[in-house]
Parts: sequence; structure tokens; C-alpha cells
Amino acid sequence: MTKTLQCVSPIDGTVYAERPVLSLSEAKEAVNRATEAQKAWAAKPLSERIALVRAGVARVGEMNEEIVPELAWMMGRPVRYGGEFRGFEERASYMADIAEEALKPIVVEDSDNFERRILREPHGVVLVIAPWNYPYMTAINTVAPALIAGNAVLLKHSTQTLLVGERMARAFAEAGVPEDVFQNVFLDHETTESLIAAKSFGFVNFTGSVGGGRAIEQAAAGTFTNLGLELGGKDPGYVMEDADVEAAAETLIDGAMFNSGQCCCGIERIYVAASLFDAFVEKAVAIVSGYTLGNPLEETTTLGPMATLRFADEVRAQTAEAIEAGARALIDPQLFPQDGGAYLMPQILVDVNHDMRVMREESFGPVVGIMKVADDDEAVSLMNDSEFGLTASLWTRDPERAARIGARIETGTVFMNRADYLDPGLCWTGCKNTGKGGALSAIGYQNLTRPKSYHLKKA
Repeated sequence: MTKTLQCVSPIDGTVYAERPVLSLSEAKEAVNRATEAQKAWAAKPLSERIALVRAGVARVGEMNEEIVPELAWMMGRPVRYGGEFRGFEERASYMADIAEEALKPIVVEDSDNFERRILREPHGVVLVIAPWNYPYMTAINTVAPALIAGNAVLLKHSTQTLLVGERMARAFAEAGVPEDVFQNVFLDHETTESLIAAKSFGFVNFTGSVGGGRAIEQAAAGTFTNLGLELGGKDPGYVMEDADVEAAAETLIDGAMFNSGQCCCGIERIYVAASLFDAFVEKAVAIVSGYTLGNPLEETTTLGPMATLRFADEVRAQTAEAIEAGARALIDPQLFPQDGGAYLMPQILVDVNHDMRVMREESFGPVVGIMKVADDDEAVSLMNDSEFGLTASLWTRDPERAARIGARIETGTVFMNRADYLDPGLCWTGCKNTGKGGALSAIGYQNLTRPKSYHLKKA
């Protein structure tokens, strides 16, 4: 009996899409085709690869009217937000723009006697295991630069966003990228792990849970396969006494609640200087109280369902435990009569502490705890009191102070006066249980290629 993957829609609990998985032999054949096709792809001029990737990105944009409702059905994001093409194109375009400079040889010597240089070579076949929460943008972070650098790509997408990889592969093929160079594959966990253990890939990029990252590392053990792992997060915001409290509240609360809180770098805990605490909380409550929870296919909806009932129930459990332990919930449930199942009302908690799971473990939902702090030292201690380190958002009018504090925070990215944004010009990376490696920027190309040195003696 053929095993299938099913996307169950959070809108109504029905099966929205279903696809059969590849058998291990079929998956190996896909890898073999990619391995063979990669040679000719890497031999193409860099300018030609860049142009084909740009064309593939543009073709995805032409599908956007179909993609937006499709995303709502698959993972619950409201259609009013228009999908992900703006960020998708921004990231791919930036990586295309810098490719020539990022991949150019490093010339150490070019004299009458010697040529000494370092070139970047593609790994070969790259496996991208993409998540459901921003399914197009997270995938393109690796797909675009991997293809531009001369790799072939196999894209294994989340079951929750089953149709995304299919659309991307079709768009790139229609734009002229050879079908075997960029393939969408439907794989179960066992087949994926078997392929990795067999050293099928030169590089594996995974975005997902800490448990998933451990499984990837275990499968790759002893193969020396290069890995990029973006795992969990519990990103903090710190509002200092000189901050613009209104701007801080608007940005941090949006960072906590947008996409029903299902953002890799979403804000999950906020620390506020004592002098601004009451004003910040008042503004935060007003913002959240104005949301509309409902069917994401309706234009009036600002907050859709979480991707699955299981995720919603985990956030409910963390919230209930915190309240039982003394936290106060500030959002009135009567404002959100649609709450139930995968539809989860947003919540702000005060009187929280780090003994509570909601302040320690990844929530990945529309809940945020807010704590009062006395000074920078207390804020830094609390921000670092986490197993994760993806981003931190600092709110102050003093860039030098932000830089000093940022140097003390165990994180991958330090923001000042903004949050929940991925800048393609900077390396997207993390520390601690958030994972390892780095995507985008020139460093992204370094991770998707290997250095090869040439020492040529002429005489």
C-alpha cells in the first residue's frame, strides 16, 4: 500500500491536499538524476544561472493570486496579507545581485612565477527541508543561492504546505531551469534519513524543530555532510526607558502576533523598563484587543487559525499553566468568540517569570509574556536565560547603548527599533539550540560551496 502525505486544513479540518511519497528506490533515482544534471548546470556561465533563477522567481510571482488562498487553506494565514512574494523576491534578488562578487576567486598571487588562488565550488546536490510557517520565503533562502552557486536542489517541503514545493519546482522549470536540477520530492522521515545516512547530499539545510535537527545530525553522523540547521527560538524584546513606547508596542506586539505567532523570529517574551511598563502594557492590550480572529479567507480577518490543533493546544497548555502559577491574562476572551480548535485567541500575560514554560519553551503561537526590569543588567540576564538564540530586539534612542547591550546577548541577530525581519544582506544565523550555520548574505554562498585552492607554478 502506497504511503501518502496529507495536508489537513486548519480552516475546517478537511484534507486539502494529498500526495504519495517516493519509495527509497524512487528517491535514490531522483538523487541520481540530480547528481548527473548538476554537472552540466555548474558548467553554465554564472550569468546564465542567475538569469534562470531570476526568471523562476518571477514565474512564482505570476502565480501569486492562486498562491495566497492556497496558503490560507494549508496553514491559515489571512489572505489580506497577500502572501510572501515581496520577501521571496527580495531575498532571491539580493542573492542574485551579490553572486558575482561573493563567488569570485580570491587571488593571492598572479605573477610570472606563480598563480595562487582560491575558488568556490558547489557541493553538488543540496537537500532543502523547508517549514510550513513561511513556506516560500524560508525555502528560497537556500534554493536561490544554491542554484546560483551551481548546485542541484531537492526540495522536501512540510506536509502542512504540501503544494509549495510543487509550485516552486514547476515555476522554475517553466522558466528554463532543467527539471532534474531543481526537483520537488515527497519524502517520509525514514526515507529522508536513509538518504542522508547514505551521503546522498553535499549539503542539507533544515528549518524546523530542535528534535528534527537532532534527527538530521544523527542521520548524517559519520558522513561529514555539511549541515545548516535553523531550529527553535524564544526571541526577546527589551524596551528601555528612553524608547519610543508607542513604536515599540506596535512593532513588538505585531512581531508576537502576526501569522498567529508562528514566526521563526517572532517575539515571545518582552522586558520593559519599570518607568514605561504600564504605558507599554496598556498600548499592547489595546492593539491585541483590536484583532479579528476568524476564517483567513475573509478580508476582515487579521488573525487566522494556527496551522494545526496540536500547535494551538500546546499554546493553550502553556498559557493555562502560567495562569495557574500566578500570571495574569489581560485579553478579554469575550472579544474573541471564535476561539476553539485551531482558532486560538491572542493573549498577553503579565506577572510572569522564568519558572513558567511560556517564558522558557518555544510557544510559536499568539501569546506573549511581559516582565518589568530594573536595568540593563537584569534585562540581559533574562534575555540570555534561554536555550535559544535567534534574534533580540532592543528599543532605545541610543545606538551605542544598543551595541553595548547587543554584544552581551547570546543571539544570532541584534535589532534596534525593529523586530521580526530577515535582512538578506546580513547572515541569518543563530546560536545555542537555535542551531548552526548561516543563510543569505555572502556568508550564505560560503556555506553552499566549498573552497578549492590552486597553486600553479609557472617556472
